[in-house]
This record gives sequence, C-alpha cells and structure tokens, in this order.
Amino acid sequence: MDWLRCGLMTLVATLCALSTPVSAQNHIKAALVAESSEPAPGKAVTIAILMQPEQGWHGYWQNPGDAGLSAQLRWTLPNGAAVSAPRYPVPERLVIADLMNHVYNTEHALLATLTIPPHLAKGTRLPLRLSIDRLACTDKICVPEHDDLALDLTVGDGAIAAADRARFDAWRMKLPRPLGSVAHFQIEGPAIRIGIPYPANRPATDPWFFSTSENALNYAAPQKVSRVGDMLVIETSKASYGFASPKTLEGVVALGKGEGLTVSAVPGTVEKGGSDTGLLALVLALGGAILGGLILNVMPCVFPVISLKAISLARAGSIDEGEAKREALAYAAGVIATCLALGGALLALRAGGTQVGWAFQLQDPRVILFLTLLASAITLSLMGLFHLRSYGGGDALASKGGITGAFWTGVLAAFVATPCTGPFMAAALGAALVLPVPAALAIFAGLGLGLALPFLGLGFVPALRRMVPKPGAWMATFQRILAIPMALTVAALLWLLWRQTGQTGLNIGIAGSVLVGLLGWIGGRRRPLGVVALTGFAAVSAGAAYAMPFLFTLAPAHTAVMGAEPFSEGRLTTLRKANTPVFLYFTADWCLTCKVNEKAAIDRAETKAAFDKAGVTVMVGDWTNGDPEITRFLEAHGRSGVPLYLWYAKGMAEPVELPQVLTTGTLTALVN
Repeated sequence: MDWLRCGLMTLVATLCALSTPVSAQNHIKAALVAESSEPAPGKAVTIAILMQPEQGWHGYWQNPGDAGLSAQLRWTLPNGAAVSAPRYPVPERLVIADLMNHVYNTEHALLATLTIPPHLAKGTRLPLRLSIDRLACTDKICVPEHDDLALDLTVGDGAIAAADRARFDAWRMKLPRPLGSVAHFQIEGPAIRIGIPYPANRPATDPWFFSTSENALNYAAPQKVSRVGDMLVIETSKASYGFASPKTLEGVVALGKGEGLTVSAVPGTVEKGGSDTGLLALVLALGGAILGGLILNVMPCVFPVISLKAISLARAGSIDEGEAKREALAYAAGVIATCLALGGALLALRAGGTQVGWAFQLQDPRVILFLTLLASAITLSLMGLFHLRSYGGGDALASKGGITGAFWTGVLAAFVATPCTGPFMAAALGAALVLPVPAALAIFAGLGLGLALPFLGLGFVPALRRMVPKPGAWMATFQRILAIPMALTVAALLWLLWRQTGQTGLNIGIAGSVLVGLLGWIGGRRRPLGVVALTGFAAVSAGAAYAMPFLFTLAPAHTAVMGAEPFSEGRLTTLRKANTPVFLYFTADWCLTCKVNEKAAIDRAETKAAFDKAGVTVMVGDWTNGDPEITRFLEAHGRSGVPLYLWYAKGMAEPVELPQVLTTGTLTALVN
C-alpha cells in the first residue's frame, strides 16, 4: 500500500499547487535578483530566484521525494533572450509519516543564467517576468502559493558591484560541484549500489544520495555507506513501484555542511563495501582507538611525559584505596578531556575548510615554544635544580600532589602524545574524520581512555598497586634518571623549532629555557617568591609566543606541481600582456581524473624540461573547496566543473582547451 499512499499524496499536492491560492500571504517569500543590473550585449548574467521560508515552513528541491512538488517556473523574456534551467543548492532530508521529503528549511537561491541578445544597444530595457507555483509546507499542512515576479534590467557594460558579487558568490558556494569523474551503479534484485569516485582521505559526513532520476530509488529506504579504496559506495533500494532501469542515474551526493557533488552514474560493476559508516564502523574504530591509546603508553615520544606520573605512582603503595582511585580518575579525566578538545578543534577546522590532521597544534611554532619551555622546567626540576611542590614534577600544575596534579599530568601527556602514531591509531583516526561528529568525538575519547588505562588499572586494582616498590631513597635516583628522556624531549623540540622558524626561533627557545630555569631556581630557593616565579614563567611564554611571528618567517608552504603559481585572474592578465605562454589547469582533491593527469602527465621531468625551455608559466586553480573566483572563471569558459586545461600560446588571443585526459606527449607538443 506504500505506492498507493505515495501516489495519492503526490496527486493531492499537484492539484493544490495548480489551484488558486486561498491566502494572499505567502509563507515563502520569493524575489528575482540579478548579479548585474546592466548586463552587456551578447554576454550572460546570473539571475537568482531567492526563496525565504518562514520559520517552520519549507519548500522543495527539484525532485521533492515521496511527496511535495518542486517550484514550477514560467518565464516571459525579451525577444532573443534565453534562460537556462535553474541550478539548485544541496537539499536537506525531512521524513514525515515514513515519507522522505527533499526540502529547504531556510533561505536558498536557485541560480539561472540569462543570455542577452548580441544586437541590443546600450540603454535597451530588458523586462523579465517569472510566474512561480509551488507548495509551502510544515510538518502538518501544505498550502499552494503563487508569485508573479518582475525584474527590469538595462543593457550596459556588464559591471558587477562588489556587494552583489559577494552575495552571489555565497549562493554559488551552496551549489553542488560537478564530480569530474564517471560513477557507476549496479542493480542486484531489489538493491542498487552506486560507486562514486571519491578519495579515501577526503571527509564525508553522513553522505546521502539525492536522485534526480525519477522512478529509480526508494527515497525513504536507508542508505548504507561504505568506503572501498578511493570509492564511496552507497547501497540502497530501488523504487518499489514504477521502477524503470535507467541508462544513467543522475543525482547529488551530499557530503555534509551543505556541500555536495553532482553525480552521473552509468551501469557497471560496483564492489560491495566493507565496514560501513554505521554502528559496525563505530565499534571497530572505537576499539582501535582504545587499543591504540593503550599501546601509545610505551611509545618513545610519550614516555618522557608519562615518566612524570611514574614518580607519583611510586607513592601508590602508601596511599589509601580511595585516594588512589580519585587520582586515577583525575588523570583519566585530564587525558580524555584533552583528546576531546583536540579532536573537536580538528573537526571544527576541517569543517571550516582548513586541511589539517591529527597533531595539528604542533604545526604552530608558538605551541612548540611553549612545550619547549615547559619541558625545560620539568627537566631542571627532575635534575634537582628546584622543587615546586611535592614530588618535583617540574611545572606548577602537573607537579602538584593529589587530584590536581593527576589531572594536569593527564592533560600534558595527552597534549604531547598527539604527534605519535602507534598501531591501530591511523585507521581509527581516519574513520573519525568521515563519521558524524558525535561518533568522531567518541573515537577521540576512546583514544584518551586507552592512554589512561594503565593508571586506571593501578588505581582500581589493589594487586597492581602492591607490585609498586615502597617509597624510599631510590626515588631520588629514579627522578634524576627520568630527567634524561625529558632532556631529550627538550632537544627534539628545539630541533623542531629550528626546522620551523630558523635560527631566530631556536635562539628564542634557548634563551626562554634559560630564563625559565632561572625563575624556577629563584622560586624554588625562596618559597615566598614561588608565585612570582610562576607568573614569570607565564609571562616569558606569552611574550615569546607573541614576539615570534614578528621575528621570523615561516618555512614556505608545500610547492604545487611543477612549482605552479596559484590562479588569479589579475596575474593571468599580467602574464598575457607580457606575451608569456601560460599552461593553466584547474583541479580538486576529490577529482581522481585530475590527480591521475597530474601524476601521469603534468608532474613529469620531460614536461618540466620542455616548459622551462620555452619559458612557460604554470598556474593552478584548486577548486577543492569551491573557490568563487574559480567558479566564475569556469562558467565564463562554458564549464561547470574540473578538470579544465588551458594553453595560452604566444600571440594567441584565446586559449586552446586541452582534452581531459593528458599525456606527456600532449603537453610537450604544445611548445615543440
């Protein structure tokens, strides 16, 4: 009976949409907006159909799903003018009574391209009229709505105001980007699998395939998503009624955060995925994270900090069971809280478009400087130069006794442990970057739990505590021995500081370490001055970190293929005016065709030699995150996606567009 219910609801929605509205007030406000009010003759201008639903109301995508109706558009244009089909932003899902709806709950814009007749003189009026019929719905009712929109343009020079450019660029960023690679689908009984080329290292949060092909998919059926190498595999159910085996399956795969890719799939073989992004993937990744964190305790990069806790563990045999448990829980809380904070920051940065990975904080030399000063203070304390609080842990927080010291030792251990990669960690953290945020945070918490497990065991298992030697004179010698790995940590941090910032940064690190030692010695010898010394440590750290950006230049970023310059229209114009030959290519991290061409043809010694000999400048436009300037440039060249390869030869006014599959012979022939 599902097919009958779907059919009846769709019929009712259609009849309502085609009827006269019963209310003069629309719940979705509509407007026509042009990027340029004075488009040039023979050129194109982007027109936005702006939709603004009221709170609690929604409109529909081009394929509304099981129920609803997409906007019906009827244009009235000047003679000779033409308008393209609208481009829709990535939709949202809304399930009502087991029916899947493809909707927009907030402001959105449909973008269409208006082509101006070439024979029109400047000053000619261009009246645009648009009649819209649509459904506006809540989760309980739907009402038909109608709008007659008008927009008058004037033929001019095509100038675009900066505010209009920014507004339309923001709308363009919400459009799905073309995949640039061929996808495949395979039908097996009631199931259909869609294989979408998508690099394994690119994040995808809760992917979902929205089909624009009608009578192909069961919209409300669950979609099982898995990774097979550089392939995103989506398995779902074909339509249970009216199914017609398509020659192509068109749609949009949503990747989270409003991002998506347009997909055109053809019949072919699609390998079944392994662990999906659901419960099984979470369980496996969480287990790997806990095991990886446990193994991390014996990794060389973590041991120096873990050794801080070893001194307090020597007291474990002499403290009562309640205190041992409290310290173990405090240490675990510090570790897990830090892993969650770092993991949350990592996910937030990646969601904002910044391509960072685990241990991202250690890419900042100011963080390295702070850790250098902290490790120096710990080393000097372990060597006996000064003592701050009970067992001489070195820094003011981790060296405190009891719960406070245990918590901050956990924070420090987790913070320094992040650059380490042990067994099982890579797969777990890789999974965290493609799982939904709550599941990803659970994995980061699991990593912290694994790192804290040995100390939780000592706190809660009396038999393990009884194995720890009783406190005695040996602890002083043990403390001096532990200063050795901490000193090696200082040396490693100074080396890293030098690699990142050069000699100036290294000098700052050494001078700061000496000053920290002096402040610690003063505070340790004269107990009333301890607070002054700690304040001085904070001041030295903050002052040095603030001054560093003004005293050194960071090492240059990774050079693009063949030392290519980043694309900008201004730079391209300058090179063309200088009659410099230019090879310009546009790529994206998720475009496998682009990456194959880079490895097989562009980034080759013979290509570089030929281009260098001919004085060719190579420019690259990275469209991974949908750069608006690149989007405009692609549209101006009649392209909606990457790859695009252009050759600007000397003396040629227009570029030559190269094929999408390149060889070294194709490129070297350009200059030969």
